[in-house]
Amino acid sequence: MQPRIPRPTVIAAIIVGMTAVTLAGFLLPALWYEVFDRHDPARVAFSAAGVAIAFVLYARMLWLNMMRRTAPGHRFGLAAIAAICWTLPLLGVDHGWGNALLVPAGLIAVVLPLRQAIPVAAAAAVLTPVYGVVLGLPALSVLYEMVGVPLAAFSGYVQVWLFHVVQELREARAEVARSAVGEERLRFARDLHDVLGHSLQAVALRAEVAERYLDRDPGRVRKELTEIQTMARDSVRDVREVVRGYRATSLRTELDGMSAVLRAAGIRCDRPEVSPELPAHVHEPLGWVAREAATNVLRHSSATWCKITVRADGDRVHVEIVNDGAPRRAAGDSGSGLTGLAERIAAAGGRFSAGPSGDGTFRVTAAVPAAPAPRGEA
Repeated sequence: MQPRIPRPTVIAAIIVGMTAVTLAGFLLPALWYEVFDRHDPARVAFSAAGVAIAFVLYARMLWLNMMRRTAPGHRFGLAAIAAICWTLPLLGVDHGWGNALLVPAGLIAVVLPLRQAIPVAAAAAVLTPVYGVVLGLPALSVLYEMVGVPLAAFSGYVQVWLFHVVQELREARAEVARSAVGEERLRFARDLHDVLGHSLQAVALRAEVAERYLDRDPGRVRKELTEIQTMARDSVRDVREVVRGYRATSLRTELDGMSAVLRAAGIRCDRPEVSPELPAHVHEPLGWVAREAATNVLRHSSATWCKITVRADGDRVHVEIVNDGAPRRAAGDSGSGLTGLAERIAAAGGRFSAGPSGDGTFRVTAAVPAAPAPRGEA
């Protein structure tokens, strides 16, 4: 079971909250000292206002950039944070205001495009420790500033980049789920068409035959009604198997049914011999070809004969079905059944073609590899 990915707004809120905690560690100790030790109202008001503005601007710009709502005005926000954080150490670096110099670095690669962020971060990595020396920071703190600026810039970029990766992963999983549902619907519609199209056409044909003999041959009528009942039960079973996704089609069984239905319709059709040595994996795709071809002969043609050929030439197994009813087919009328057959045969690694020939016949040919495709290949 795949882990559930939280909503993007939840992840963004967590990142902003964690960043706020980090900023608090840099700025609040010095502000605490100003409030409770110096007791200078002007310094307290100035430092509290600066810290509050820096917090708000930083959180807002981080949030907007994670939500992909970057704006050119964010550069001015970054400049304002840098001005505040470079001004606060003027109050004195002996109680932690020097840490404020690192704060703007975390937004450099978030607000600016990468091609601009790299030189700006490099410049900040040089100017920040120089400014620290001017302010009188200890040597260890200057070294910390020198290393911390590029690390903070890289960390800010990585956290936003990872957030966008997670968001894209969530969208990709949703798209994969939608695609899987669409493919399953297409498969179900195709299978249902192939199963019911043939079965209902055969039932209609048997019913027509029964009606034709209603007054003159009650025995034939009873026989046809029995066949109709059998076909209806078989259709119900086939539909259930399609719904379950387990239906297996046999070429030999389909050819038996096809030839029987066509002969009942007055179409000459001899069932070809199917070698028992045919590989098992060719039966299903070629069986669907036989089923759909029978439906098309009954529904779309005025055929008087139908010829079926099954042969194996070593590396492929071929089925060819020809009938003389091509003139009734409209130009371009391929139907969804033939499209579905082309998809099935292509998925099996074979070739499929269907269309009228120049001699007034309609020809359906399919060939699938005699050797099964390796697992995982379509």
